[in-house]
Amino acid sequence: MTGPSARIAIVGGGLGGLLAAVLLQQQGVREVVLFEARERLGGRILTAGADGALADPTRVATDRFDLGPSWFWPAAQPQLDQFVDALGLPRVAQFEDGDVMVERAGTQAPVRVRAQPDGAGSVRLAGGMASLVAALSARLEPGCVRTGEAVRRIRRVDGQVVLEVESVAGRTGRTGGTGGTGAIGAIGAIGETGEAGTWRAEQVLLALPPRLAERSIGFDPPLPPELARRWRDTPTWMAPHAKYVAVYDTPFWQGEGLSGAARSGRGPMAEIHDASVPGGPAALFGFVGVSATVRRGVPEDVLRTHCRAQLARLFGERAATPLADVLKDWALDPFTATAEDAESGGQHAAAPPRAAHEGAWAGRLAGIGSEWSPAFPGYLAGAVDAAIEGVREAVARLD
Repeated sequence: MTGPSARIAIVGGGLGGLLAAVLLQQQGVREVVLFEARERLGGRILTAGADGALADPTRVATDRFDLGPSWFWPAAQPQLDQFVDALGLPRVAQFEDGDVMVERAGTQAPVRVRAQPDGAGSVRLAGGMASLVAALSARLEPGCVRTGEAVRRIRRVDGQVVLEVESVAGRTGRTGGTGGTGAIGAIGAIGETGEAGTWRAEQVLLALPPRLAERSIGFDPPLPPELARRWRDTPTWMAPHAKYVAVYDTPFWQGEGLSGAARSGRGPMAEIHDASVPGGPAALFGFVGVSATVRRGVPEDVLRTHCRAQLARLFGERAATPLADVLKDWALDPFTATAEDAESGGQHAAAPPRAAHEGAWAGRLAGIGSEWSPAFPGYLAGAVDAAIEGVREAVARLD
């Protein structure tokens, strides 16, 4: 069988896939190829700039705000903490000083509540979590990453694994703001596709959510039924969620003794936090509490208008007019969410088995995405944990 080949093929260019590629190269495995269906790297790591436009995740900057995961917890996640240290990435402690705003369902006015820090030690990265993507992509050898190419089918043929890959073109999904949508946004609807080729590999590492892998890739022969069921039944973290970010010139709420945190039973955001960059632009961000099913029927500009009105209720009229704002609805991203995810609660589910232990796929196919981490399923720390373990097992299997 002819065509391009690699010893190990990685499907997915998020944190887990990028880390796996770097680790394989560091251990002398040079014939590695990584396929990412989006036209950008990062997966569920996505940031916007102070102008509201989506940012290139491979370029380092400090004025970035996370539209995907925002925090990690060094004390509870030491492996990720050491990884951040090794990459030399500066941290930003989550601002928690001051009162929390609380509004209950109905028309009652919001109230200030004196809050005690939870002591969990939430930490962000200067420049957003895309700093991880930039640091890892800079360490990869040229030519091993193929963006805009989706793996549609994986087959076992003559003792090898064959990947059928398509070029993907589409329009951007609901990732918009006053600063523009940005050309590198996550594809929100699959459009035209074209053949990109057939690749051969000894092993395949799936660095994408289990449910998405089971739903979007055809396997020949089929995965073992119980394994396929476990992957299909594992909810994808972030998939049913939407995040809204509003950018301001100064964190005026801090001067009023407020932490920027809020809890709401009225909405549309259920939970709000300070996302300001020390010495840089200020921002508030919130998790939209409206379900993915309901959001489908709400125009984006209407939802963003309601988010601004809520910030004004909570933090005063200055909050009603941000310099820029941006909304990312992950439920509309087909490279993150499936139809089942729209109805899920978005919880961190228990990790399913990462591989088949017998049959055609044993020793040839394994999951290394965050949801496959038994310790931190769905978290950034889970992506690091699953990638390290997956690479360890894959290298041990190489001839």
